[in-house]
Amino acid sequence: MPSKRYKKALELVESTKLYPLNAAVDILIKFPKAKFNETVEVAFKLGVDAKQSDQMVRGTVPLPHGSGKTVRVLVFAKNGNAADAARAAGAEFVGFDDLIKKCVEGWNDFDIAIATPEAMSEVRKLGKVLGPRGLMPNPKTGTVTDDTAKAVREVKAGRVEFKIDKAGNLHVPVGKVSFTPVQIQENARAVIEVVSKSKPSSSKGVFILSCTLSSTMSPPVRVDVREFLAAA
Repeated sequence: MPSKRYKKALELVESTKLYPLNAAVDILIKFPKAKFNETVEVAFKLGVDAKQSDQMVRGTVPLPHGSGKTVRVLVFAKNGNAADAARAAGAEFVGFDDLIKKCVEGWNDFDIAIATPEAMSEVRKLGKVLGPRGLMPNPKTGTVTDDTAKAVREVKAGRVEFKIDKAGNLHVPVGKVSFTPVQIQENARAVIEVVSKSKPSSSKGVFILSCTLSSTMSPPVRVDVREFLAAA
């Protein structure tokens, strides 16, 4: 059963109406608040066949105002400059054989994994462990690199990854309800702009079937993305 708070929120939004992004944010911040700092998320339903490898939609986007989340970063790197640079940039966990062993044993107390190209020869073996949790380093998302310091700084500053699920959906966090309306709007705009330009060349027809803005405990607000598609 929907809570009283959820029912009150439903009274503030028309479920079938498409709202310009700024109006969608204005409605979202008027929703009754939960007792914790909810995450704000943009969700997409994409017109692609997620089963086709050439229609995969994934990438990264730096949020202008960060995600509002403390990101714990693990870096797989052998002793040397890359490992030292990662530590200096603020990575919580840096190592090679020791961290690989811990991951094999089931440890995953981190949010992002970064690896040097040299380390990937062994880290690749963790695919079955890290892959299902979305933690596997990948060159396409900038998490396989020799410039570990840059990668650590970017994810700490609020760079988020996105990847469609098997049903062709994308869910991307864009901040917290404690953010100002302008911060939420600018973060959401950055994500929508990047996703709207990510249509695979092999995909035909409408790319973004729907886009909604919501917080952890709120109903979704439908966002009109026509302005973004026109600029894509």
